[in-house]
Amino acid sequence: MTRKFSITDGKAARLDRLSNDVGVLTALAMDQRGSLRKTISNLLGRPMTDDELAAFKAVVSRALTPHASAVLLDPQYGGEALKQRASNCGVILSYEETGYDTTNKGRMLRLPPHLSVRRLVEQGADGVKVMVYYDPDDDAAINDQKHTLIERIGAECAAEDVVFFLEPYTYTDVIADEKSLDYARVRPHKVLQTMRDFSAERFRVDVLKVEVPVNMKYVEGTSVHAAGTPFAQTRTEALEAFRAGADATHLPFIYLSGGVSDALFRETISMALESGAPFSGVLCGRATWQDGIPEFVKSGADGFFNWLSTNGVERIRALNVSLEPATPWRKRLK
Repeated sequence: MTRKFSITDGKAARLDRLSNDVGVLTALAMDQRGSLRKTISNLLGRPMTDDELAAFKAVVSRALTPHASAVLLDPQYGGEALKQRASNCGVILSYEETGYDTTNKGRMLRLPPHLSVRRLVEQGADGVKVMVYYDPDDDAAINDQKHTLIERIGAECAAEDVVFFLEPYTYTDVIADEKSLDYARVRPHKVLQTMRDFSAERFRVDVLKVEVPVNMKYVEGTSVHAAGTPFAQTRTEALEAFRAGADATHLPFIYLSGGVSDALFRETISMALESGAPFSGVLCGRATWQDGIPEFVKSGADGFFNWLSTNGVERIRALNVSLEPATPWRKRLK
C-alpha cells in the first residue's frame, strides 16, 4: 500500500501519551462487560453485582497500569479503575454498548444514547475505541449501515481531535463456529479484507485494533496444534498472512489478544515479529488477568490484587519485552 498515515498534531500528542517511550502501544484492555460478568457470575453461583464488577476492574487497574502505556476502560463500570490507574498510563474509553443488536441480522453496533465522543473526552479519554462485528463478504446493505456508523464516529473523533481506535471483529453467518477449522481457513481473508475496508479515508480511523490473521490452533507446528491433525495454514502460509497486514493498511495497527492464554499470545506475537509484520503494539486483556478470576471469587479484591501483583505483573512485563521489536507508530507517518 503506497499511501502513508497522517495525523493532526493534537491526535499525535494524544497517541504519544498512549504509547511507551519509543512509540509502541503496550496497552491493557479492561473494558469487558457482559462476558466478564457472565464468567464471574458462573463461578460465584449468583449474579455479579455492578459494584463487584467495578471493584474487579479497579483492582486490575491498580495492579497492572504501572506496567502499561495505556488502559482501555468502559465508562459504565470503569470509573473507579480510571481513578486508580498509574499517573503515566494513558486512557482509552470504549464507546459502544456491550454485545450487539440481536433483533436483526448483521450483529449491528449499538451506541449508548447518553454518550458522545465529547463526553468521553471530558472523562479523560485520549483515545476512543469502537468495536464492530464485521464480515467483509456480508450483504452490502448490512455493511453500508456499519460503514455509515463508523463514518459518523470518525467525524466525531476528528471534531474532538481524539485518537480513533477501531476494532473490527470478523465473523460469518455461513460458518456457525468461529473457532472451527472451517473458519480458520477463511480467517486470513476476513481479517485482511476488513483491514483494507476500514483503511479508507472516509472513516477517519487512526489506529486499527485487529485480530491476528490466523487461529494458532490450526497453524501447523505451533504449540497448540496437535500433530497429525488437520491444519488451516502451514507455518509459511501463516507468516505470509501476518506479512500481508503491511499491504492491507497504511494505518498503524495493533493486535488484540482475543482471550487466548498468556503463553499462546506471546507465541503469536513472536510469529508476527518473525514475519516482519509492522504492527505497533497490542491491546491485551484476558491473557494477562483472566487466570486470576478464581482468586477474586475465592479471596475477594485483596487476594486478587496479590495474584495480579505477582502473576499478572510477570505476564505483562514479559509481554512488554516481547514487544520491544514492534514498529513505532510514527514510522507509519508520511
